[in-house]
Amino acid sequence: MTIPFASYFEYTRFASRLPPLGAGMEQKRHAVAIVGGGPIGFALALGLARHGVASVVLEADDSVCTGSRAGCVTRRTLEIFDQLGMAAPVLQQGLPWSEGWSYYRTTEIFHLQMPQDDDAKYPSLVNIQQCYVEQFLLDEIARHPELIEVRWQSRVAAVTSREGGVELEIETPLGGYRLAADWVVAADGAKSTVRKALDLRMEGTRYDGRYVIVDIRMKSDLPAGRRAWFDPPSNPGATLLLHKHRNDLWRFDYQLREDEDGDEAMRPENVLARVQSHLELMGERHPWQPVWISMYAASCLTLTDYRHARVLFAGDAAHLVPIFGVRGMNSGIDDTHNLAWKLAFVIRGTAAEALLTSYTEERLFAMRENMRNASKSCEFMAPPSAAFKVMRAAVLGLAGRHAWVRSLVDPRQSTAIGYPLSSLNQSAAAGDFGAGPAPGANLPDGVADADGAHLSSMLGAHFTALVFDSATAAALAPAARADARLRVCRVDAGSAAARRLGGAAGTVFLARPDGHLLARWRRPDLRAISASINACCAGTAA
Repeated sequence: MTIPFASYFEYTRFASRLPPLGAGMEQKRHAVAIVGGGPIGFALALGLARHGVASVVLEADDSVCTGSRAGCVTRRTLEIFDQLGMAAPVLQQGLPWSEGWSYYRTTEIFHLQMPQDDDAKYPSLVNIQQCYVEQFLLDEIARHPELIEVRWQSRVAAVTSREGGVELEIETPLGGYRLAADWVVAADGAKSTVRKALDLRMEGTRYDGRYVIVDIRMKSDLPAGRRAWFDPPSNPGATLLLHKHRNDLWRFDYQLREDEDGDEAMRPENVLARVQSHLELMGERHPWQPVWISMYAASCLTLTDYRHARVLFAGDAAHLVPIFGVRGMNSGIDDTHNLAWKLAFVIRGTAAEALLTSYTEERLFAMRENMRNASKSCEFMAPPSAAFKVMRAAVLGLAGRHAWVRSLVDPRQSTAIGYPLSSLNQSAAAGDFGAGPAPGANLPDGVADADGAHLSSMLGAHFTALVFDSATAAALAPAARADARLRVCRVDAGSAAARRLGGAAGTVFLARPDGHLLARWRRPDLRAISASINACCAGTAA
């Protein structure tokens, strides 16, 4: 159930249109058709365009999403947005935060202070509603009309695998047609039409807890941060979360008790009364107005394979996690960054189709890590059994008096996840590195040269050999000239990035197009570097 009150900004509504047809079939065959025009579908289209691969995006609605869905992006997502060309507007609209407060009834029991990284280009977490993210992605898409086409009010009705491709049946207000594509990526969300059409089932846990999302507009001087209440007088026996956004927007997420009727609880007058009660509890007396009300249930679910012939899955179409720890949209964006370069390399003929096997391998590993942490948070926020309720009550009761207990209230915010067990990792010539990232790790950001450039901005749509002196750069130049997939990038040996990598004169770090470390050497070795890239693109370890 959804009850919208107002818009976050003035939405553009897009008309439906039909492509040139012949006997009900679109005359053009597409390299990639992306089903779903939310943040995951749009980010994937931009990721493919970054590699020069065209796509068509099929979106059932007529505009970007209305309402409050995902509400926070991580540093890792901002780094990806940077490479897609739209990090700046997200930062401008988003509200960074680094603190959190947890309360048992009305007593503060835990103060979260996330460590800040002054050398990184972006903050750890930025609050921003999903509708803004989608609009900024769409604005960037408009700058690539030759590579990305978005078709609005285009609903997928059927999916059929064909020899060397996929055929989709599309329904629009103007009539239906069939579309052929070499590859289809399902980014159509939790209720994925493509997933249902292929009769695929997710595995995992569905939680009983129900949560109401309420966005309000209110002026307040309270600092930004995560606020969580357990058993507050305004929502006895349940939990409530509160986040601040820009433009005087505040987001409430509160749990319904097991004995509450969902329909009755979602009546606007009952929702607004609960919000008012909690604002009074906080001592907030400012006038406010509702912007959005909706309800959701928490799940930790995933497909066990994100590729089915020529259909691939990303975002909520592939996996679902609870909101706790901001893992939903952010993990989906990371899916697209992993998939875009692999699919583009296969389409362009610079990698074998076997490379796509690593998409499921790596992203399923990351999702299971996300699910493990999200489950712990969800079980604490909404205990699934009497035993969990007793344990949580004990923790909450002790946390106010004993510092050692307070860490158990930690909400476990999302962090970048590496692929330490990936079959792509090239470790045969790793050398005697005593510290720094190992193959599979996401490269840590940091200032990389005297001009203040950051390492995250130096990584491009190619393999990047990071070197730390001019002699090594010169030694690797022939390899870069011989292989269009490789670039050589110089990092100042005394920079923060070099210290974090453990880089020194003669050292080479080879990064994948998605910023994960592929291999590292203490001495430049052209043959080893070439062999590592070839093995990776073949989908194997050297």
